[in-house]
Amino acid sequence: MSLEIDPKQIKSFSPINSLNPENAQDLIKKITATPVQAGHYIFKKGDTDKIHVYVLQGEVELVQDKKVVKVIKAGSADGLQPIAHGFPRPLSARAKSTAVITKINSDMLDIMLTWDQTGSYSVEAVDEEDEETDWMTRILQTRAFHRIPPANIQAMFMRMESVGFKPGDKVIEQDAEGDYFYIIKEGRCLVTRSTPANPNGVKLATLTVGDSFGEEALISDSKRNATITMLTDGHLMRLNKEDFNSLLNEPLLNWVDYDEGKKLVDEGAVWFDVRLPTEHKAKHIKGSINIPLIFLRMKANSLDTDKKYVIYCDTGRRSSAASFLLNEKDISTFVLRDGVDTAEPADLETA
Repeated sequence: MSLEIDPKQIKSFSPINSLNPENAQDLIKKITATPVQAGHYIFKKGDTDKIHVYVLQGEVELVQDKKVVKVIKAGSADGLQPIAHGFPRPLSARAKSTAVITKINSDMLDIMLTWDQTGSYSVEAVDEEDEETDWMTRILQTRAFHRIPPANIQAMFMRMESVGFKPGDKVIEQDAEGDYFYIIKEGRCLVTRSTPANPNGVKLATLTVGDSFGEEALISDSKRNATITMLTDGHLMRLNKEDFNSLLNEPLLNWVDYDEGKKLVDEGAVWFDVRLPTEHKAKHIKGSINIPLIFLRMKANSLDTDKKYVIYCDTGRRSSAASFLLNEKDISTFVLRDGVDTAEPADLETA
């Protein structure tokens, strides 16, 4: 059974089929095909790993309480959707015959959809001179970026600059003024802090690709609390203090959990799904309206400015980006923390 990835097949999957060609092609470079023997489980009911799983070849059974409730065949209409998508998993999935699947990090896909639908972001434009670096995967796994409102990520990303360092170079020094926020793109750094008992510095940590540092001094407007020294050759992405603080100081998002959101709706607010129509059709909160994020700018004027909206998607990224866009139009919004999967099962409608 062939394990080659067919780009045309991947581009037919939902919601990958909504990505622009450049981002879809970059995503395809990051995924692999995995064989699964007949009878082996791909995931089990209750699993919480956030992964989109698709069938490339063969058939997959969806199982509940040891009973097969559905068979997903590669190439079928159901096969174009992620298998039993939801966290925790509502069903178990196992290969009916020898099958081939692919797994895609749900956070990565969701951020790509967010960037794709809020601007003209292009992966290839980020680092054309270093094609060996899997830049998208690394930046999306950076914890700092997950703490930043998604609506601001693109602006921050485009304002960052790449700086090279040699072994022994001090990137920042303890007690210096804060000037930049850093993310390690290549190489390793040593974190040390000097104390009266150890003036030469106590080793605190070793940082590597994807780790970030420097935000504390920028946010608190205080001195650096440690020294960061390069252990190897490397490149760091940095953002200056002014840009860092201005982007963090965007209007704060009104996050709510499901019970808070439901109470708001009971009081007259509206559930607002900003996912794609195929995602909405597969599973949505009853009574919700659906305007995909990509169309929100052109359709925002159709919303009632006297109403409040509780916005949701899969994770909170697209919905927070939507909230930022609607806040600019003086529309009152709240963002459902962690997305549609936090809803009570009885409040969901599925295809």
